[in-house]
Amino acid sequence: MIPADNLLIFALAALGLVLSPGPNMIYLISRSISQGRRAGLLSLIGIVLGFLIHIMLVSLGLSAVFLTIPIAYEVLRWLGVGYLLYLAWEGIRPGSTSPFQTRNLSIDSDSKLVRMGFVTSALNPKVAVFYLSFFPQFTRPEYGSLISQNLTLGFTQLLISTFVNTIIIFAAASVARWFHTRPTYVSVQKWIMSGVLTGLAVRMAIDKGK
Repeated sequence: MIPADNLLIFALAALGLVLSPGPNMIYLISRSISQGRRAGLLSLIGIVLGFLIHIMLVSLGLSAVFLTIPIAYEVLRWLGVGYLLYLAWEGIRPGSTSPFQTRNLSIDSDSKLVRMGFVTSALNPKVAVFYLSFFPQFTRPEYGSLISQNLTLGFTQLLISTFVNTIIIFAAASVARWFHTRPTYVSVQKWIMSGVLTGLAVRMAIDKGK
């Protein structure tokens, strides 16, 4: 079983990542403003289903890889460092997109909303890279089954993401308007999140792990 303090650190990291700019957040805000909260929630169902696919594949795959190729952990660790630094740069680079910059979307049926949410999440390579590079930093053989640990981390991230995105859907129009009239706050948010991601990258780089 993963220690509570490690799980808390992971939860805080997952919270930071779900609040950082990304296609899921932009899509949900845009969909909620264009078609209403119900459409946003249906899209979120699809996104959650996409997350579940990633969680199952990565959890089973990581356990098999680590049992057969121990050096794979080091490879994933440094890939994770590079990925987090990339996210940090994406947040502050000139011309980067704010998560509160919305776009007009067409009116779609319920089934299409769920399907589009699923495709947005399931085909997003950043989700898979996050799981593959980040999970190994919080799992240890002495904590028990690696599959169980990966599933625990996956569902922790899933619950946090679902909770935060639900709040975003219900507050989409208000949040978008508020940030649109306060560009300084958007800039500050980007720098704070990039700082958090850089800190996580440094932690990952110095952590020798297993």
